[in-house]
Amino acid sequence: MDFSLFCFAHDGADGTRQMPYNLLLEGARFADRHGFAAVWTPERHLHPFGGIHPNPALTGAAVAAVTDRVEIRAGSVVGPLRDPIRIAEEWAVVDNLSEGRTALSFGPGWPGPDFVLPPEDYSQRREALLRTINAVRRLWRQETFELADGTAQPAAKRIHPAPVRPEVPVWLMSAGSTETCRTAGRLGAGLLTHLLCQNLEELAEKISIYRESYTGTEAPRVALMLPTFLGQDRETVRETVRVPFLRTKAGLLLQAPGDLLPGMDPDNLDPEDLDFVVEQAFDRYFETGGLFGHVEDAARMLDRVAEIGVDEVACMIDLDVESGSVLAGLDRLATLKDTWQTSRAAAG
Repeated sequence: MDFSLFCFAHDGADGTRQMPYNLLLEGARFADRHGFAAVWTPERHLHPFGGIHPNPALTGAAVAAVTDRVEIRAGSVVGPLRDPIRIAEEWAVVDNLSEGRTALSFGPGWPGPDFVLPPEDYSQRREALLRTINAVRRLWRQETFELADGTAQPAAKRIHPAPVRPEVPVWLMSAGSTETCRTAGRLGAGLLTHLLCQNLEELAEKISIYRESYTGTEAPRVALMLPTFLGQDRETVRETVRVPFLRTKAGLLLQAPGDLLPGMDPDNLDPEDLDFVVEQAFDRYFETGGLFGHVEDAARMLDRVAEIGVDEVACMIDLDVESGSVLAGLDRLATLKDTWQTSRAAAG
């Protein structure tokens, strides 16, 4: 099982964050030195959680400039919001800057209130996503497209610069939809997912469906996003991440279609009841949804996700905790990665 870093930051509009991209760049340098597989950055618009990443090609170019080895991945391009030509052009630049180290995860967009560019496409976002993926793949291969210019005269065009990689590795983002997992398999794409809307038992079933549907020529790949913060003891870590979780994740929890808030409509809850529900969600998420605590605590979680068929853990390190504390914890994460991989290899 591989390990990668994922930055999905809160913008710190309340004054809690200074130099919001410092952790991304320092984390990328660390990942490059310590044998991590990749660095992911998302696309999010007009929202404090993730909104400092409106275009992962921009952050990907920054990562390319400070690394030599790690793969640079979008996690994820919101396909229905973007012109496929722009996606292919921008990422071809990143591919050249990184000498062929790019990969793209695509997603359809998540809650309706986030889908502002353009709102009229929200109802057809999944169909639009598949069209975008197909077009980006063709553009990446340097296929020509018949495009009309400003005078309505059609001409055969291809993107510039030509990418270094002959094929762009593609992933599909799933928040827990069985059909999305099946579609990822049919596309021959990797599967990127998380535990915000599903538990490990449900994910195990979906991984099986994904692998049964897989048509690609390379081995199927499942990457699981796990919030990650390691320290000297579990209770100290719990208190460190609790307030940032409640500040930055609560809004996502209330929009999630999954089971962290089962059967509840947050609009119908009193503020006190809502606070209690979110606290309960945090407790559950801390125990079963991330790499938290000491190295030994996190190793047990790794054993569980490996058993259900996860190929890569995408460690979400940007939890709106003070950057120095996160960077200090990366040494523990590297120790976890190395010792866990060594023990699994020794076990055969």
